[in-house]
Amino acid sequence: MRSRRLIAGLASLVMTAALTPVVAHAAPRAVEPKPVARIAKAVKMSALRTDIWVFSPAMNDRIRVSVLTPAGATSPRSTVYMLDGAGNYKDVSDWITKGRAGRFFADKNVNVVLPAGASGTFYTDWKQRDAKLGKPMWETFLTKELPPLVDERFNGNGRNAIIGLSMGGQAAFALTVRNPAMYTGVASLSGCPPVSGPFNEAYVRSTVGRDGGDATNMWGPFGSAGWRAHDPNHHLDKLRGKNIFIAAGSGAVGPLDLQRRIEPEEGSRDVVTASSSALELGAYRCSLEFAVTLRAAGIPYTDGFRLIGTHTWGYWERDLAVAWPTIARGL
Repeated sequence: MRSRRLIAGLASLVMTAALTPVVAHAAPRAVEPKPVARIAKAVKMSALRTDIWVFSPAMNDRIRVSVLTPAGATSPRSTVYMLDGAGNYKDVSDWITKGRAGRFFADKNVNVVLPAGASGTFYTDWKQRDAKLGKPMWETFLTKELPPLVDERFNGNGRNAIIGLSMGGQAAFALTVRNPAMYTGVASLSGCPPVSGPFNEAYVRSTVGRDGGDATNMWGPFGSAGWRAHDPNHHLDKLRGKNIFIAAGSGAVGPLDLQRRIEPEEGSRDVVTASSSALELGAYRCSLEFAVTLRAAGIPYTDGFRLIGTHTWGYWERDLAVAWPTIARGL
C-alpha cells in the first residue's frame, strides 16, 4: 500500500514537471555605442584650405567646415573660429567667398575654422524644434564636438579666439560668456551683442524670421530666461581678461558703397544701399551701447567704430585687419 502511494506520488511529480513551461532567459541585449563626432570626409581645396564634413551627433547631420592653415607650419598653433552673418545659404562660409579670409590669413600662424550653413540660427542650441529650421545645436557643435577634431587633425594647441559679423558677432559674444574657458579673444563686426530689451530682441526675432524661423523656439518667449542666458550684458564678468574688439559703421554711405558690386537679384543700387545703411545704423547703436556698458564695468576693449560705412563686405574686410592685432594678443 505504501509503495503504491509512493509510485503514485512520483508519477504526479513527473507529470507536473512535464507540464511546467520552461522559461528561456534571453541573452542580455548589446548596448549600442553612443554616436560620436567625427570627420566623415575631407577634401583638399587648395594648398592652404581643407574642407571637412563633420558628423555632429547633436544635430544628427554632416556639417561642412572650411579650415585654413598657414604655409609651411609644423608646430602646434592656435585656432580662430569665424562666424557668418545671416543670409548665407551656400555650403561655404561667406568669409571665404566674400571676405577673402584666405588671403588675409595666408601669412598668419593660426588655423582658421569657418563653418557654413547656420543662417538664421544665431549659432546657438535651440530649445525646441522649429518648423523651418529644425533643432539647431550649434553651440554644442562649436564648443564640444568640433574643437577636438580640429586640434587633432590640424595640429591645434587648444588656444582659441572667435570673430563674427552681424548675427555672428552676437553669437561670438554669447558663446564666449557661456564658454569662457574656450576663448582668449572675441570680436564683433557690425553685430549687436546684447539681446535683452525690446529693440535688441526685435532685431534678433526679425533676423531669425527672415529665414523662416521663430525665435521663441530658439530662446523662449519675450524676455524669458533663455534670452538673458545668451546676453553678454548679463554675464560681463565672463569677459574680464579677454581680448575684446567691437566695430560698426554709422550707416552713412561712403566710397566703398559706391564701388560695391550689386548682383541683379539683390535689387537696385538705391534699395540695396538704403537697406545696408539701416542695418548698419542699428548695429552701430547697439554696439555703442554695449561698449558703454563694458566701460562702466571696467572691462577693457578695443573699438573700430567708423563715421561712415554700411552693412556690407567692403567694410568688414577692412575691420578684420583692424581687429586682428587685438585678437592675436591671446594666441
